[in-house]
Amino acid sequence: EIDGMVASVDKMLSSMTDAAATIGATKSRIESQSSFAKDLSDTIDVGIGKLVDADMNEESTKLKALQTQQQLGIQALSIANSSTENVLSLFR
Repeated sequence: EIDGMVASVDKMLSSMTDAAATIGATKSRIESQSSFAKDLSDTIDVGIGKLVDADMNEESTKLKALQTQQQLGIQALSIANSSTENVLSLFR
């Protein structure tokens, strides 16, 4: 009878050891996935930051180009007006 109990306890210990190994492996996989998810999130955050910076630089460049076009247009109108006045002064 004692031999049967010892065998039963050995079987239970073996089952518990197997369960502990399974739990340990699962824990390791979960930690690995958690680390991967954190790294992925950090990478996405950096990528979004770079996209925002790139968009801001692009928009800033477009704004400066439009401002330059506006200034050139004003100067062209000024030159055209002064040229007209000069031509009219010749007829006086």
